[in-house]
Amino acid sequence: MGTKRGNLSIDSENIFPIIKKWVYSDHDIFMRELVSNGCDAITKLKKLDMMGEYEMPDDYKAKIQVIVNPEEKTLKFIDNGLGMTADEVEEYITQIAFSGATQFLEKYKDKTTEDEMIGHFGLGFYSSFMVADEVHIDTLSYQEGAAPVHWVSEGGTEYEMQEGSKTEVGTEITLFLNEDCLEFANEYRAREVLEKYCSFMPVEIFLSKANAEPEYETIDEDDILDTDEVVEHITEEPKEGEEGEPKKKAKIVKRPVSISDIHPLWAKSPSECTKEEYIDFYRKVFMDYKEPLFWIHLNMDYPFNLKGILYFPKINTEYDSIEGKIKLYNNQVFIADNIKEVIPEFLMVLKGVIDCPDLPLNVSRSALQNDGFVNKVADYISKKVADKLNGMFKTDKENYEKYWDDISPFIKFGCLKDEKFGEKVKDSILFKNLDHKYLTLEECIKANSEADEAAAEENTNTAEENADENTEANADEAKEENDAQEKKTDIFYVTDEQQQSQYINMFKEHGQDAILLTHNIDSAFITYLEQRNPELRFQRIDADVHDSLKDEVAEEEKETFKKTADDLVEIFRKELNNDKLEVKVEKLKDDNVASMAVLPEQSRRMEEMMKMYGMGGMDAGMFGSQATLILNANHPLVQFVVEHKRSKSVPIICKQLYDLAMLAHKPLSPEEMTAFVQRSNEIMMLLTK
Repeated sequence: MGTKRGNLSIDSENIFPIIKKWVYSDHDIFMRELVSNGCDAITKLKKLDMMGEYEMPDDYKAKIQVIVNPEEKTLKFIDNGLGMTADEVEEYITQIAFSGATQFLEKYKDKTTEDEMIGHFGLGFYSSFMVADEVHIDTLSYQEGAAPVHWVSEGGTEYEMQEGSKTEVGTEITLFLNEDCLEFANEYRAREVLEKYCSFMPVEIFLSKANAEPEYETIDEDDILDTDEVVEHITEEPKEGEEGEPKKKAKIVKRPVSISDIHPLWAKSPSECTKEEYIDFYRKVFMDYKEPLFWIHLNMDYPFNLKGILYFPKINTEYDSIEGKIKLYNNQVFIADNIKEVIPEFLMVLKGVIDCPDLPLNVSRSALQNDGFVNKVADYISKKVADKLNGMFKTDKENYEKYWDDISPFIKFGCLKDEKFGEKVKDSILFKNLDHKYLTLEECIKANSEADEAAAEENTNTAEENADENTEANADEAKEENDAQEKKTDIFYVTDEQQQSQYINMFKEHGQDAILLTHNIDSAFITYLEQRNPELRFQRIDADVHDSLKDEVAEEEKETFKKTADDLVEIFRKELNNDKLEVKVEKLKDDNVASMAVLPEQSRRMEEMMKMYGMGGMDAGMFGSQATLILNANHPLVQFVVEHKRSKSVPIICKQLYDLAMLAHKPLSPEEMTAFVQRSNEIMMLLTK
């Protein structure tokens, strides 16, 4: 045919600036588009062969070659797919509005399925103009008697087409890179991009450098393949002192290694995969050499096609949980990481791959079209994760408990973000108690209720022993107060075992339990649980002095006790120079504790919220979030203060008791810690006199 010149038939104005700046967010994506088109052409040729419309050569091996040439500043993509005639080049290349894949599917829709078809995208080829000033296409169609075609465009809307010289069926695309994109002619950069997008494409992909010196490898002669290029036959004699026959080896041109794994693990049936394969795949894809805790293999054919593997990684710190990565594929073509429309937000902290050929993608394949189908995919993934967790809880409780500390942030985050997920897994959520035993929420409620009943019975017995026969009114009042409190079940928790160790020891000593909530998500999670269970109230272990930790004040002692308490409040406010200080006097059962600090749960949550929203500079006291100092009236030091008000030792004792209480409650400020250390030294010096 003669040379043909013309303008590209473009349905949208200024298509090239749109492609360059808006359709594709990353310039390197052109490699994915061109390789995908090559895969598409090969898939079509195979289907034609299966349908008897083409007969492949006996030695046919599907492959895509990518050749970099830094000297000539070019990049070639060569496939041995079905190729194109001049008319097809005219239709599929110069008339951008049509998609070759769409036309092909329409023609053969009754003869085959589209499950393995990649090319649903008409603009893919034109992504090459993001990096190239000039593009050549050399192609030869599979059709008998077809003439080769040579097509050239210099990045504008003009092209030139004439008969070419290609002798093998398939297509070769040559990009003449612009000066800003010469990095793609570098072999290492090209390999990086291909591994990013094309690691699991269904056709083998080989990268090479033009005019590179050949590389060699030595193999056993018995391992020579028909495709090997033998350079030299070698006979290796046994080493001196060793017995045995000489070994026959061969020096061959190094075999090319495909960048793509054409049979990825997720495409197999779960029954075909071994534990070692799952772990090896995880390490290869995510470069994480820690062994994952466990995984979920997704394999669904109806009502939509979806396959994938989600891994629950081992977390070293609470910050690791935000480093997850879910890779989304479409027919083994990498689309993007962590697409929130498909993957529930709480699962993005996992690591995994999801391949869904049915996803409605836009032309760039990097974003989703608005489609209700996408929500169904997300719901399915969420349901499969919930089913896996519930199954482990019921059938493999021992391992489930081992994993719990690592997986609990995911699950709690999921409950906060997805109401359906939270409802499904609510009975599989665990809490670790002070003895590091795992309990469900129901077991926590039961344990707390039993402990409260025991404490209430003990206090009732004590009150009855001390009560006067004529105090029926007081007893009725106490009963009403208890009935009001019974409406809520308190569950106590610990956020820092070391910091709150004094409270923990007191709880343990008096048969009370608490749960450990040490992750930064737990604050939001307990609020979520309270909203769903109005009868529950979560209280940090230092929110109040539990009834089981203190003695009742006998009726005849109440007046004296009140006088002592008032005196102590006055003394401590004066010595600590704080007339707003909250001071409360109790008769604690533990004689070793002189003072402690408590902060009401709601006040502390308000304080935490202020810090979270950057309001740390505000005075927390304006919201009533100042800790209350609890003094033990049974302790000798407290008794000394009230009995020797004018003693020179009282000021130092008051300050020390306050700081000791605060130390067990929260860290002291630098100034407070300095004063505490100096004062402690003074007290020790007094012991030497």
